[in-house]
Amino acid sequence: MALASSATRGGTTWSRRALFTGIPVRKGADPGHWIRISRTAMACRFEVTLASEDAAWVPAARSALDGIDEIEVRLSLFREGSDISRLNARAAEEPVAVDANLFELLLLCRDLHRGTGGAFDITSTPLSRCWGFLQRDGRLPASDSLAEALSRVGLDRVGLDPVTRTVTFARNGMELNLGAIGKGHALDCVASGMRRRGVQHALLSAGRSSVLAIGGRDGGWQVEIVSPRRSGALARVFLRNAAIGTSGAGEQFTVVDGVRYGHVLDPRTGWPAAGVLSATVVASTGAIADALSTAFLVGDVRLAHDYCALHPGVIALITLENSRHTVLMGQRSGVLVEEA
Repeated sequence: MALASSATRGGTTWSRRALFTGIPVRKGADPGHWIRISRTAMACRFEVTLASEDAAWVPAARSALDGIDEIEVRLSLFREGSDISRLNARAAEEPVAVDANLFELLLLCRDLHRGTGGAFDITSTPLSRCWGFLQRDGRLPASDSLAEALSRVGLDRVGLDPVTRTVTFARNGMELNLGAIGKGHALDCVASGMRRRGVQHALLSAGRSSVLAIGGRDGGWQVEIVSPRRSGALARVFLRNAAIGTSGAGEQFTVVDGVRYGHVLDPRTGWPAAGVLSATVVASTGAIADALSTAFLVGDVRLAHDYCALHPGVIALITLENSRHTVLMGQRSGVLVEEA
């Protein structure tokens, strides 16, 4: 599932493709245009879109985007010397001190882990290795190998000491991986930097799965929720000062004896998530939206319903396998969702 961004200006609707190329979807465009600033990081394209009247904020957008490289260096599982790699190498042997930003992010991950009954879990890397998805060489693991990998999973086995700001692992072989929350967190950092520089309206995106809106004129930024395995848009979201995260079941998979196994694994069982085709979440921050979209893809409609009921301001759109309908739940002030 992907996000297709657009904006509405002067009665003209622009699709993501149109918005980024300057071609309106229908006639009646005003003389204004859109400015796009981008850079590649975290294996995707980060973009900031500004309206022509906001051209003065281009330097602020560029400066904020420059900070993504530092975030990737600190948080990447695949970079030697990153804070995450250092934690994974040492935290089972001794408490490892981390900076305040990373510690706050880990506390957020723990809260989301608890709030989703373990469906969101940044310690699931041993399972990804066991299934071969981390190496992009998917395979059906032996039951004993899967059980051993599962014994090294569980964010409740990670100690977070707020006094010393240190992290410890309960056993050897545990690994943290912020892939399910990292892009959203990076968007939050970019947005924070832009707001400090006075930016009032901008649309930020990271690849096809994460979007964050700063402000939003004329009812907000319009984002179309689409899926590569479905024709047409599933819904349209008019977004103001909020973020969207989407997770889908169709990006990586392996087929064994005619059975398709997706790469999104349920950390509670060790098996690929099943039943939900895609999950989209609207929330206050990119990090929360990304993390919850993964949790709801792993979980089910009941998990999404219960979470939204307990957390006002969160919206979920869940598309089930073998269903033509998208289940919508939750609400957020300043955000309008129109089902297609």
